[in-house]
Amino acid sequence: MNHRADTPELAIDFNNENSNPSANPTFDAVLGARLSRRGLLRGGVGSVGTAMLAGFGVSACGGSNDSAVTPPPAAPKLLDFGAVPKSLADTLLVPAGYTASVLFALGDPLAAGVAAYKNDGTDSDFDKRAGDHHDGMEWFGLGGDGKRNDNATERGLLAINHEATTDEKLSSFFLHANGGTSTLPRPAAEVDKETDIHGIAVIEVAKAGGKWAYVPSSAQNFRLTSLTPIEIAGPARGSAQVVTKYSANGTMTRGTLNNCGTGKTPWGTFLTGEENWFGYFTRSATDDAARGNDKTVTALKRYGRNQGAASRHGWETGGAEDKYQRWNISKTGTSANGSDDYRNEMNGMGYIVEIDAYDKSRVAKKRTGLGRFAHESAAFGKVEAGKPVTVYMGDDSRGEYIYKFVSTALWNAADASAADRLAVGDKYLDSGKLYVAKFNADGTGTWVELALTNAAIASYAAYKFEDVADICINTRLAADAVGATKMDRPEWNAVNPANGEIYFTLTNNSNRSINPTGSQYVPDAANPRAYTDMKGTTAQNGNPNGHLVRMKEEAAVTGFTWDVYLFGAEAGSDKAMVNLSSLTADQDFSSPDGLVFSKATGICWIQTDDGAYTDVTNCMMLAAVPGQVGDGSRKTLTYTKADGSKMDVVTPVGKAATETTLKRFLVGPKGCEITGLAETPDGKTIFVNIQHPGETTAMADVGDPAKYTSQWPSNAGYGAGKRPRSATIVITKNDGGVIGS
Repeated sequence: MNHRADTPELAIDFNNENSNPSANPTFDAVLGARLSRRGLLRGGVGSVGTAMLAGFGVSACGGSNDSAVTPPPAAPKLLDFGAVPKSLADTLLVPAGYTASVLFALGDPLAAGVAAYKNDGTDSDFDKRAGDHHDGMEWFGLGGDGKRNDNATERGLLAINHEATTDEKLSSFFLHANGGTSTLPRPAAEVDKETDIHGIAVIEVAKAGGKWAYVPSSAQNFRLTSLTPIEIAGPARGSAQVVTKYSANGTMTRGTLNNCGTGKTPWGTFLTGEENWFGYFTRSATDDAARGNDKTVTALKRYGRNQGAASRHGWETGGAEDKYQRWNISKTGTSANGSDDYRNEMNGMGYIVEIDAYDKSRVAKKRTGLGRFAHESAAFGKVEAGKPVTVYMGDDSRGEYIYKFVSTALWNAADASAADRLAVGDKYLDSGKLYVAKFNADGTGTWVELALTNAAIASYAAYKFEDVADICINTRLAADAVGATKMDRPEWNAVNPANGEIYFTLTNNSNRSINPTGSQYVPDAANPRAYTDMKGTTAQNGNPNGHLVRMKEEAAVTGFTWDVYLFGAEAGSDKAMVNLSSLTADQDFSSPDGLVFSKATGICWIQTDDGAYTDVTNCMMLAAVPGQVGDGSRKTLTYTKADGSKMDVVTPVGKAATETTLKRFLVGPKGCEITGLAETPDGKTIFVNIQHPGETTAMADVGDPAKYTSQWPSNAGYGAGKRPRSATIVITKNDGGVIGS
């Protein structure tokens, strides 16, 4: 996700949605009850190699006539690098012995004939350039023939999300010569730039002479923007709820928006999650009445669009053309089904989108069967022949839920190399069961199916569900109906290749208080810390540092066990009340967000998107070698409330981190978020994204580079101009070894 840090005066934060009014239990509430009975998180760190391969059903092959077996080389020692220190410098830091280079930045050309990026606000043709706010990313190998090769390590495609853009009020000010307009209406020329820098990019990259570069004129480069035609697939296809002026039969929509986390399917396609898309749309102040106060009003409010809601950028004011008016989701037409306006347009956003990175001629598909919410990443569980395919997902807003999708079709290994990859996606992602997580107090959990056969959904008083399409479009309401467990902003998730356990980052929560008022709530076992952290003269209350949880599937598809893996904290904080994971200065972090497991080494890469600890350090990436669910112990935190009474919170804390299990690997330039990671199959190259450096620059200062809070990557020798740019970097080890060793 993205946010403007240190700007409390902003009236609207489109990345901090809080639209869940249900009385469903919180994760914290059940965790406290559970911990009085059971110890957690105790144990050691496993090794990589054969154990990791076995965890995903992969084994080595050999002929039956072999007379001798050559032992494999010893696995490299992981985390055998010097920890990177915390830093406030406007530079990128990696360990000694590693090299990081800028590969691909905002505005870089993607086609022959597109001019080099001037980076002064006068550039155009952004549908043929790198978009903004590089986020999640996946690697797709290419052979010498330019076709798919899953073993390729020196040539491939990177599929990159371009989530959003740096803005203070309406305008993406670094894109425009004078910073653009901060009042309505917005000029069409500005809107056109901003709509084009959203979406995804696919670029060819190659290593030659020991150096990586992207290929600007590759025929395999392409962009999808917020205006690209995309097919609606799965249960919502053809539903009355996705009928618009653009698609009267409800089978198509335009664009993908606010793309954050990613996934890669076992059959070799790219998945991108649409996250904070709701804020791009506006509704009139009288729209409830215009709709007859029907159930669509309930749905719109549940997804963060009350009547009178302003849009993030004001794109609807760019002109009378259809491409601008689509951002106004008010009921303005007279038709009964919405085919003469865009009252249903927002229902076309909020999905996992499948894209064939190898074939730009194929139309991307929104996989509505996986539900509609603020999607982050989509992680696949262990794939086994004859068993369903499972996808895990989180909804990144306060008090939202964790989900999984289980396919109807059983996995056929031949589908991994099928020629028509999107047809394989149809097979596994358009039909299946969607579940939401319910965490029990005894350390078990239940996946509750979201279906009309569930009486809680069929009889839900707050919203009348009609069919499976209705559930897939209004997934949050269905999860409310079954009493799913509220979580603290589920960000990225990833599956540990060593054992198949599922990890989620829960980034932070400022609403914790020992003496809650209004919408605040007390600390409990899952979120045990309520303290004041001073950032300059600003008091930050609650739990600003975040944590990670993990889950272990049981044999039954509806059962799991769970625990808390790691708490973020400042190293100098009270180890009894705040720094519960005993982090040192080489490990401390705040607001975990991006999360990726290396399939080559088993390292868990943790990335931060923080505003709480940025007076001490810029955002960072850490390398971890985790254990397993149930490998730790419990701690008790004792608070004194305002009335003098005591409150004990018992919480599970993982085995104390050591320099062999957790270490800071990278610190980014000022004002950035570290996000997205892709690796070559040999683990010797990783690609990482640096999002929104200098985002705290004031729009009024766009004409004075000396006042930019960051000038990266131009200050690292990349590109023209001094305006900061989101970018993809490439990291290699100087001795040619695997990353993280």
